[in-house]
Amino acid sequence: MDEASSGAVRFPREPEINIQNVVSSADIRQDLDLDEIHKRIKESRYEPNKFPGLVLKLKEPKAALLIFSSGKFVCTGTKSVRESSEAIHKAISIMNEKGIKIRNKPLIKAENIVASARLFVRVDIEKLARNEPNTLYEPEQFPGLIFRMSDPQVVFLVFASGSLVCTGAKKEADVKRAVYKLRKLLADKGYLVFEEY
Repeated sequence: MDEASSGAVRFPREPEINIQNVVSSADIRQDLDLDEIHKRIKESRYEPNKFPGLVLKLKEPKAALLIFSSGKFVCTGTKSVRESSEAIHKAISIMNEKGIKIRNKPLIKAENIVASARLFVRVDIEKLARNEPNTLYEPEQFPGLIFRMSDPQVVFLVFASGSLVCTGAKKEADVKRAVYKLRKLLADKGYLVFEEY
């Protein structure tokens, strides 16, 4: 990234970013009989008195799918948007193989990408909390500071160690853009503590 080489700030290394979980939704625009699916797919779980959706866990890609009678799905547990899409298609294939005919292609949308990141430089979160309006920091309740970014629209948990958690992104590229944007803001406004890392 260009801000690292601009000479203004010398970062020890580039941020390390890892996607931890992708939550996607899908709609097949067709009503489903969850009792029937549960009977035909032995590994599914369906307890309508506790939860209205049927749960189907996949081993490859590792994912959990919630399937609703409206034809809507929620997929969670994958590490990329591509894997999330693969899991939804695999669940549909399993249903088709078991005689539950799915007529339409699923409309798939990433809803929330959760990522962790390390900046490899400490952050003065008390100073950050004092000076930035879009933050929330209550150290007696939780050691991380909540930082809301409007573009891309994400929420960060920022820790003094330079560790971050980023939630709310809809695209993987937005996670990277948000982390670099936050690092630049922290550097430009003097919230990074290089010598103590």
